[in-house]
Order: sequence, then C-alpha cells, then structure tokens
Amino acid sequence: MATSTEDTSHDLVGGPFAVIESDPGVFTALIRKLGVRGLEVTEIYDIEPWAVDHLEPHGLIFCYLCTDDNEAAENIAYIDDPDAEVIWFANQLSNDACSSQALLNVLLNCPNVELGEELREFRAITEQMSPVMRGLALSGSQFIREAQNSLARPADIRGALHSIATTTVKASKAQAKAAKPPPKKRKVSSSPSKARCKSAKAAEEQQEVYHFIGYVPARGRVWELDGLRKSALEVGELGGPSDARNSWMDVVRPALRMRMQQYTASESDHIRYNLLAIVDDRYCAASDKLELLKRERNTLERRLRETYPEGWADKVDQTLYTCAADAFATCVRPASEGTVFSEDFGSRKMDREIAILDMPARSLPTAWEACVQAALSAKVAVEDEITKAREANTEQIKRTFDYEPFITQFITCLHNEGLLEAAMQSKPAEESPSQSAPARGKGRGKR
Repeated sequence: MATSTEDTSHDLVGGPFAVIESDPGVFTALIRKLGVRGLEVTEIYDIEPWAVDHLEPHGLIFCYLCTDDNEAAENIAYIDDPDAEVIWFANQLSNDACSSQALLNVLLNCPNVELGEELREFRAITEQMSPVMRGLALSGSQFIREAQNSLARPADIRGALHSIATTTVKASKAQAKAAKPPPKKRKVSSSPSKARCKSAKAAEEQQEVYHFIGYVPARGRVWELDGLRKSALEVGELGGPSDARNSWMDVVRPALRMRMQQYTASESDHIRYNLLAIVDDRYCAASDKLELLKRERNTLERRLRETYPEGWADKVDQTLYTCAADAFATCVRPASEGTVFSEDFGSRKMDREIAILDMPARSLPTAWEACVQAALSAKVAVEDEITKAREANTEQIKRTFDYEPFITQFITCLHNEGLLEAAMQSKPAEESPSQSAPARGKGRGKR
C-alpha cells in the first residue's frame, strides 16, 4: 500500500543527537533555538568571588573529559534523596544528548526565566514524570533534537548516523552468532607482536569522551544535576530566599574545586574540563540602558524647553551638545520580533520620568549632561555586544557549513587534471592540537 507524503513526514522513531562543541557561543545559540530569551552562556576561567559573583549566574554547566580513573569514581552510588523529587531532573538515556540534557536540567529549575512556548509545554507535560521518563521524553523530542543538531557539523551528523548503523549491524551479528552452535576450540597464538598490534588498534579506536553536569540553586538548596545519577544530588543549603542569587556560589564553590582537582591532568598541561555559566543577556541589559537614556533625554529636553523658552543650548556643555545626536544613534541587533525589552522596562521608564518631572529647574542642565555622558558609554557597550553576536553567528555558519561536496569536487578536478598524484607526494603539514578528533561516546562534547 502506498504511503502518503504526510505520513512519511512524521519522525516516529526519532534520529540521533549529533555532537556539539562545549563552547559558550554554541550553548548561547542552543538556548535561543530552544526559545529561551534574556539569557546567554559565558565561560568562566576562575571560580573565586571576584571572577564570578558579579555575573550573578543562574546556573553552571561543568564539562569534563572522562577517563578510566574518574569513571571508577563516578560509579559511586548515592542514596536517593526524597527532597530531590521537587527538582526537575531527567536521566541521560541518549549518549550525545548530554549537552541539551544538562542545559535543560538547569533551565527548567531556574525561576523568573522566560522559557519559550515549546519548553513551557515540555515542562508541563513532564512535570509529574520520573527522571527516567523525562529522559526518554527529552531523547524523543524532535524539537530539542533539531535544535541541537542545527549547531553540529555535518560530518558529526553523518557520524551519528553511521554510529547507529554500526551498532545495528553489530547487534544483528551478535544475534546471529548466538543462534549458531558454539564453534570448536582453536589454538590461540600468544605472539607478543600480535598482542601489541591489537592493543595499538584498540588505542586508536578509543576516542575522547566528555560529559556535562549542571549546578543550579532551587527550592532553597544547591543541586548537582548529573544525568547519569538516579536523582539530583544536594550540594548544600542556601541561607535564605532573599540572597539566593548572590550566595549560592559560596555553596557550590567547594564542590567545583573538588571536581577541578579530580579532572586536572598533573602530568601535562592538557585542559580536561571547562566551566560555563548561564547569565543574563548582556546585550539586553546594555540595550535597555541605552533605550532608557533615550527616553530620559527626551523628557529632560522637554522640561528644558518649558523652563527656558528662549533657548537652553547655552545652558549645557557645548561639546556634549554637539555630539548628543551621535551618542544616542546606534544600530540594533536584527530580530524578527523587533527591539527586545526586559519585563520591567516600562516601570523603570515611568519611575525615571516621574523623577525628572519632580527635579528642580537648576538641576536640569546637569542631569542632561550626565545623560549624554552615560549614553556614550552605553552606546559602546551595545555595539560591542552586537559585534560579538555577529562574530558568533559567523563562526556558527562556518561550523555548520558542509564543505564535503566542495572538497570532493576539488579532489575530482585535481584527478582529472593529473595533479592529484603530485599533490599527494608533497610533504603534509603537521597536525595542530586544535585539529584533534571530536569527542565520542557517553556525553559527546568537544573542547
């Protein structure tokens, strides 16, 4: 029976999650593709108060390189905590979904975060589920899978599909082998050269494995959210709800130090972990500040015209008066929904306008000058964030562009012109450390 196009368009089985890099730009793009607004991800290089506390992070994501030693340490069993049932926590059931899984474990426990429609619906559906069923729902979500795979390299997507095919072939061979009678015993060679060859081949096939763990303050406590655990693990208790946003880093800092010491390579300088923080979007903060200053300027100039009908230009600094127009003119980040404002933008604007209306006339010129000076620095901050966003978007395009058709056609042209053999005989350049193979296995992530 023929199948209609509408039926074949549905992905009932689901596809693989492709590996993505453990990079703040990639995670910021993933947050926005998931529909979350007002947040971004930045990398933290030190966990001391002077380096972290001013960021006021909503949550942390710790990415580390798994080895045999720390794998043994990770197998320590923890007793289930009944208090952890109030935390939204999903088990990791898909190896390569650990980046999205760790991110959602943090985001869905953050209060006052503007989730998109899809994530709000996903959280409502999975609210009463067990961690295993939440992990199953996450792994089977086409929306989450497409958001992550859109940030992966085409080669990694093909690698994920190849991994599924390889696993299926191995499983079918193992099933066929189990159905056959046991073969007769054969003499096994104990040649050391063959053993070395086998061990060398196994070492070549072994690839780096990364894993992601989330940390978040919720319900008056700080939690470690490791998808390989049965449930969330309590790190410590917060002092009070009023200072939870500022004090939770003091609670989680000892746990992070232990993690960093555990996964630091003592023999070499190889970095085996990195720490990402989910913070407020700095562009939104800078844009709000500039937009508030624009409205403050309009209110101040309206009062100045009322106070000095003959003219007020000579009452202020002439240098600032000349550059005022340029101070408030800046480009905005392209967005389909237009300029993005925070939820409390309207109330802050109204409070500032009321304060200006109550201001004495003699203070108006000074307030106008302070407004223009603040706008100069706010404009620089906005343009810096726009520049960083454009650079991140360029890197994303480079990362996700499929270069394989061009390379295939280029090699074909070299072969047709008789230049391929000469090019292959030339001495290849040494591989740089940044060209290392992508991480594979449980929790595929790349540094």
